[in-house]
Amino acid sequence: MGGDLGPAEVVEAVKLTLTDKVIDPIVLVGDQAMLEPLLVQAGLKGHPKLSVVHASEVITMADKPLQALKRKKDSSIVRAIELVKTGQAGVAISCGNTGALMAGSTLRLGMMTGVVRPALAAVIPRAEGYFILIDAGANPESKPEHLIHNAILGANYAKVILGVAHPRVGLITIGTEEGKGNALVTETHEQLKRITPVINYVGPIEGFQVFRNNVDVVVCDGFVGNILLKTWESLAKFITSLLKEELQANPLRMGGALLAKGAFDVLKARMNPDRYGAASLLGVRGNILKAHGSSSRHAWASAIYAANKIIQQDMYHHTEQDIAHANALLSAPSVAALAVT
Repeated sequence: MGGDLGPAEVVEAVKLTLTDKVIDPIVLVGDQAMLEPLLVQAGLKGHPKLSVVHASEVITMADKPLQALKRKKDSSIVRAIELVKTGQAGVAISCGNTGALMAGSTLRLGMMTGVVRPALAAVIPRAEGYFILIDAGANPESKPEHLIHNAILGANYAKVILGVAHPRVGLITIGTEEGKGNALVTETHEQLKRITPVINYVGPIEGFQVFRNNVDVVVCDGFVGNILLKTWESLAKFITSLLKEELQANPLRMGGALLAKGAFDVLKARMNPDRYGAASLLGVRGNILKAHGSSSRHAWASAIYAANKIIQQDMYHHTEQDIAHANALLSAPSVAALAVT
């Protein structure tokens, strides 16, 4: 109910995905009086894999998250989170108020066993594929234990979403030499080396390595991650605009651009944020996906497919097991080397 394009776009996305037999049942949460005519129009009324849960209120983008959660208890965001909490849904997807979704998920679901704070995971294109950026903005002020958990959360997300069996995990810093970076990075690096039985930690990485095929998961605090995410989004738009401007500068270039249309179409598809549809709020006791407010039906469909993978591959419980294993490794006394002369 909170998207810029309205619920009709969501219904069309559901129509796209329900043609696939592997899709799990879908619950639409929102104003039933508004949704029912849209379902009839889309030919989805009475579909065996589709149901509606009525929510009489909507948390708008202008609402203050905590106030809205208290005041609008029958909002679509709150109802969707409750479905996850009670086990009636495996994943909740929303393109509504980000703060309300994150706060509501954290407060109503609580944290995954062994995890202290949640993190946002975003999928970003790089050379020869994509990588997971975590944390993309949920937790600006972090401690080493938060980044350790981010690494495990991100690695499990990469396994499901990117289909990488042993994702390479890198910790972003200002230099790859031992001891390079601030106290947070240095301590986190030492602890990540201790949990290599759990994740494939390849060590620190610098900014220029992020978009190369060096790692599948980039770990950082939410302050750095949010700046990196928004810088990438801004740079992608700048390059696209610059290319368009230069290629239209004269007829000769326009002719060349026409010949290279196939390559530009591939580039556009790689950079298209609709490809994966949503960022995941990881670390809470349940699965939450945050789609962009301006999500098209194709972005919504991508988010639904991602949610389906999360459910079918039981990402939550695999992650919880890895968190428990890592916490046990870190709580065990480290074995000091003996110097023998």
